[in-house]
Amino acid sequence: MSITRRDFLLLLGSSAGAVALNSIAGCDKKIAVQSTKSEVKTAFAFQPIKGPLPLETAGFRPEQQKEQYSTYEVLDDLVLPQGYQYQVIATWGDKVGDSRFGYNNDYLSFVPTSENEGYLSVNFEYISAIPWMQTYEQVIGKSLPFNEVKAALKENKSGKNEINAFSLPNSNPIKAKIKEISKEALLDQGLGIISIRKTSDGKWERTNSQADRRISGVSGLEDGRYLKATGPAVAVFRKQQGLGYIDQLGDRIIGSYGNCAGGTTPWGTVLSAEENFQAQVPEPVYADGTSFDPSKRPFALGDEELFGQGNVFGLAGNKYGWIVEVDPANPNDYGTKHTWLGRYHHEAVGVRVETGKPLAFYSGCDRRGGHIYKFVSRDQVSDPKDKANSRLLSQGMLYVAKFNPDGTGRWIPLKADTPINPDLPSTIAGNLIRLPKGPAKKAQEKGRQSFQPLPPRVEGGDFEVIKDEQIAQYQKRFKKLGDLYIGNPQEQQGAILIDAHYAANAAGATCTARPEDTEIAPNGDLYISFTSGSPDDEGGPDLRVFKGPKDETPYEYGWVMRLSEDGNNPAAMTFRWQMVGTGGEPAVGGMGFANPDNLLLDNNGNIWMVTDMSTTKMNQSVKSRVNEKGTLANLSGLFGNNALWYIPTSGDDVGKAFLFSIGPMECETTGPCFAPDQQTMFLSIQHPGEANGIRKNQATQTREFLITTTTGEEFLQSRQIPIGSNWPSKKPDDPPKPGVVAISKFQSA
Repeated sequence: MSITRRDFLLLLGSSAGAVALNSIAGCDKKIAVQSTKSEVKTAFAFQPIKGPLPLETAGFRPEQQKEQYSTYEVLDDLVLPQGYQYQVIATWGDKVGDSRFGYNNDYLSFVPTSENEGYLSVNFEYISAIPWMQTYEQVIGKSLPFNEVKAALKENKSGKNEINAFSLPNSNPIKAKIKEISKEALLDQGLGIISIRKTSDGKWERTNSQADRRISGVSGLEDGRYLKATGPAVAVFRKQQGLGYIDQLGDRIIGSYGNCAGGTTPWGTVLSAEENFQAQVPEPVYADGTSFDPSKRPFALGDEELFGQGNVFGLAGNKYGWIVEVDPANPNDYGTKHTWLGRYHHEAVGVRVETGKPLAFYSGCDRRGGHIYKFVSRDQVSDPKDKANSRLLSQGMLYVAKFNPDGTGRWIPLKADTPINPDLPSTIAGNLIRLPKGPAKKAQEKGRQSFQPLPPRVEGGDFEVIKDEQIAQYQKRFKKLGDLYIGNPQEQQGAILIDAHYAANAAGATCTARPEDTEIAPNGDLYISFTSGSPDDEGGPDLRVFKGPKDETPYEYGWVMRLSEDGNNPAAMTFRWQMVGTGGEPAVGGMGFANPDNLLLDNNGNIWMVTDMSTTKMNQSVKSRVNEKGTLANLSGLFGNNALWYIPTSGDDVGKAFLFSIGPMECETTGPCFAPDQQTMFLSIQHPGEANGIRKNQATQTREFLITTTTGEEFLQSRQIPIGSNWPSKKPDDPPKPGVVAISKFQSA
């Protein structure tokens, strides 16, 4: 169900006024909104800035657009509307407690402690290998043995720049060097808490309280600051032996990494989502929930790659990919992983907390073919602000969404007696779905001719299904989820949660289009951003649900969905859904942006949205709109840098997208969050210079783009594009550094 602006008006016009955001999202987002054609009227009233593509909201008539957009200059800066400024709060390498501010900051949460003061929690997602290695010594002030390890890896007989460092003897000098690199890379991931306050002149400053601290990818490795866990997977962690690898740490967990988006509870804790953990440890597990051996994700280092950072430390893969809860105000809290919320590529957490009802937590699995999940607590909420509510996350049920093409849907429980009922590959973009293997003894059965057409088992706990008839064979062999996982009831439930994505595939959950953010409006509606509808070897989205403005499939440029629980009940088992925004060019029915990511809802339900275009696609020349096969070319390069957009859901401009800011070169703009004074927006600038590293000698290229007016007339644009980045200093040849900024209006004299 793709949607045009006219449909958006019909869907939202009567109900948008009831949509409001309260404190459950972490930052106070109360904004009064009115719109005019010349200026967006909010507490953040602004004149939309000019982007690389003509938009209806840019204010140029179609006959003016060719002249106004024939040339365009991309800037290596955070570009804001006239009258706005930004202040850098912290950047990679700054001191935080007894550690440092990490790399690739993402989700932001502000928990106030008093007026104009509080804790800013920051996620640190991953390492961008090129700029991190290029600038590490310059920024951190010490060197790492990159060249020595690269040279050693080139001697591998496999011909790959990788090694199972875990198996090397401790006396091996290369193992020590790999440990040094991996430790520093994992140190730059995880979470951070910094205390800040607003001064009398409107600026923000760090106050460096005793609560300032880092929870990194190596917390607990040497300092005893282990993370804890709750829920059924703990029974698997505590196993002394099993089918796979066990780290012998029991329910103690070393670190958190891959921390992307998150959420904030009404009781003042922060939820951090571990996303692409599979880059550092093996994701596949055995039927008992135990991990594959660390050798299955070897350490890899090259000029443009750095993976397998958990390998040398023997980190168990089943302990990563969870939601981590932290109390910023408690300096001794280093995080709890709540396993009832499931293990998968978590992106964000939508938190629904209402007195007298169960908790409902929503999250998406950000991979192609990933799913939407809901956890419902067993017990009910008494006081939304009571910190004892954290205990509710240790008992309940995890559900996964089934979207029907007619706009209805239902929640499927991920438990042992849930029937096996996968979707057919023919309904999925890319014609592929991956299903979990059964217990090892069943996988080794012989003489079962009906199973011979199943494809060879890939290395890992899942295999590829590309033909519809293979689904019927799978259902004959396995009747319910409990047939795929082994152990006592608690261990079996833990194994299902550990393998949640593949278990959800087996149960018939709808494969979706890289779900990123999940945001709750106080009327109970859930907004979901889906970043990209293209498939890959992991899978793709359901072709019946995820379509472009003209029913194109697959469709790259993304959507925003609204999901409403039936009866407005957080524990409902059925729901309704609608697409309320579609990415793409305006001339073909898109709203002008590409690849929506984090969402922020203001007090009137209006949407602030950042984008997540792939670094490798940004500003890539588009000289033809048709590829060599005669089909539509990938047009991602047209959309320029990642940006921040504003989409009203009420008033005269409902359903239009206004461009508020554009990020520096090769970055993502992530984690937008309003401060309690409603006059400041915090924003993360992630991985500037990710593809080219330092911008040297102010290097710039001129590239050509065949773009269209809002009415579809084609014309050629010449675009000036910086190569690499010097943000935030913007001084020639300075290193690019991820950082957090505070955006506000200029103070009047």
